[in-house]
Amino acid sequence: TQEAVHSYDRRADFALPKLGSHSTIGVTMTDSHTTSTTITHPDRKEIARYLLARGLDPITATIDPARTLIDLGHDHTIAFPDGLQPTPAPISPAPGEDDPLPEADVVVITWTVDEVSGLAHVLTPEVSPDKWHKYARDFDKYQPRIRPHAPAAQARRLGSYMPTQVGTKRVLCMKSELHLNQDGVKTGDGTATLPVKDFFLQIIAEAKPTLVLTIGTAGSVYENFGLGDVVVSRAAKFRCQNEFRNEPFNGQSFHSDWVLPTDRLTDAERLMRTLSSEIAEPPFAPPTKRFRFSGDPITTPGNQPQIRLDGRDMPKFHPILTTDYFEYGTSANRLDKEGAAVEMGDAALGLACAELDSPPHWAAVRNMSDPTINGDLPAKEYPLNEQTTWAVGYYTAYGKWTSTLGALATWGLIAGLPD
Repeated sequence: TQEAVHSYDRRADFALPKLGSHSTIGVTMTDSHTTSTTITHPDRKEIARYLLARGLDPITATIDPARTLIDLGHDHTIAFPDGLQPTPAPISPAPGEDDPLPEADVVVITWTVDEVSGLAHVLTPEVSPDKWHKYARDFDKYQPRIRPHAPAAQARRLGSYMPTQVGTKRVLCMKSELHLNQDGVKTGDGTATLPVKDFFLQIIAEAKPTLVLTIGTAGSVYENFGLGDVVVSRAAKFRCQNEFRNEPFNGQSFHSDWVLPTDRLTDAERLMRTLSSEIAEPPFAPPTKRFRFSGDPITTPGNQPQIRLDGRDMPKFHPILTTDYFEYGTSANRLDKEGAAVEMGDAALGLACAELDSPPHWAAVRNMSDPTINGDLPAKEYPLNEQTTWAVGYYTAYGKWTSTLGALATWGLIAGLPD
């Protein structure tokens, strides 16, 4: 994987088609599909799969419990407001893997080991992800549409879950083993299976939530949205150039028309800022003495994480960009003109909800695990791609901490929901 990171070839020649609109109840879909002739460098896919599988056993796809520990020191506590402390509620006796999901008011679903570590630390305290209930209901129906050796195929399950309570709200926390960038079985030129979309439909049918939140890491696309900031958007857009580039849904945007609850976001930001020291960036200087540089390493002003909302801090329904490869925002590619952040899966939730007559409300809650990268740095011109090296470095170094910040923002949204 290190070789892949170094040889990665960033392409910027994107096809941006024209827009039209279609609507369903509760979900608006914007269609901007054209058949793409631009195929990304294969290393971008390899990087994506490596990052998504970090912390999983390569044979069984089980989580290494040591990777989920978040050491905040003995003096640090998350001081939730009275009555809003998350309280996990393990099911007893433990359900079987083939049992249906319990009903909940809110479903929160996340994807990687770092992401579930942060989620569990905040919303299921004292119950680590390796203790969550395993879920494999109807796995055999999914298996033919899952790539061999993908995490879900290795684990032979769809995910894991743990109920918890925030105030009056029943919350179902989930980690998916399925993922847009992991599962696809090729069905044609630029087309592939997308079992995670059907997984969303199955979750909604069984848990019957009124709100679904998909949460996790993302690349920042706004230069002023720093490391550790959390973007909340009620919209997502497919921006695929690899295995899904010729799918009918590519280029489509979806949004969920509901009002974001903001009453507890100030509390969430207060809790987030107690972790500011964990996302401090180190002083920087050239990596070898062969560069002509004198003086001390330079520093950044530091990071004070904030929650950024669509409709307030960016245009209304500005979408999260879902790619089928590893992408990141730079000061040169200006992805902020297209979307709110860049990640690898959220638009599949919008696609699923667009198929329902009465879908739940939904939103994407994405923490900035890598800030907008300096577009002046060399990229594909050299074997060592400095832009990608920094993007991957930020993601791997800070993802667990930024995921904890994202989970705190998620708590703020849930705690602010009306009774």
